[in-house]
Amino acid sequence: MSFEWVEAVVRKDTTVLAHLEAVFAQMQKPIAVRSSAIGEDSEEASFAGQHATILNVMTIEQLITAIDEVVHSALSLSAASYREKLGVVGAPSMGIVLQELFNPESAGVMFTRNPLNGAQERVIEAAWGLGEVVVAGLVIPDYYRLSPAGEILECRVGDKDIAMHLLAEGGTEEFDIPSDKANARILDDDDLENLHQLALSCEAVYGPDLDMEWGLAAHRLVLLQCRAITTRS
Repeated sequence: MSFEWVEAVVRKDTTVLAHLEAVFAQMQKPIAVRSSAIGEDSEEASFAGQHATILNVMTIEQLITAIDEVVHSALSLSAASYREKLGVVGAPSMGIVLQELFNPESAGVMFTRNPLNGAQERVIEAAWGLGEVVVAGLVIPDYYRLSPAGEILECRVGDKDIAMHLLAEGGTEEFDIPSDKANARILDDDDLENLHQLALSCEAVYGPDLDMEWGLAAHRLVLLQCRAITTRS
């Protein structure tokens, strides 16, 4: 959804709302509502964690509320402070992405270059359920390092004692993970090889130094997001 359409939704323009409802009716539920502000993700900036993402939207009423929340998250003090730090002037122009929501058994992030020391290696973090628990820092995720050729360099099991799942009526809920599962390795060698192949495919299209979000369910690996790494040594 473009900036103009999003602004019309926030104003509750009846014509635009009717069109939005018609489009939403054709989408497979549930969906995720994500931000797409001008200048949000580039090699110089990443607004990850600044703008809201609303998961498991099931109804048009929830969708309109979610769009309002994402738009207003760009006006938060933290988002404004980040724009000021980057020298981004003027009011934020917020577009919206409506994405069919993948419900993973496990999920996480993958960097195609180590974001802490710049090493040429893949860094992968994984947790049970939705990847929001990794992005929000709610758990100590499993940690894996792979060489550029896909060889396993390190495998460190974390403490994934919390997971997030989808509610039937919409929205999400956190729940506790039993200790035996919380301290079990999530990704086996085949999963890591599949992630390596995914990284190769994305590098072929988008180039090096990527920050990716992924989900895994029933041995099906899905790319959720891909952008340039902005945190480098």
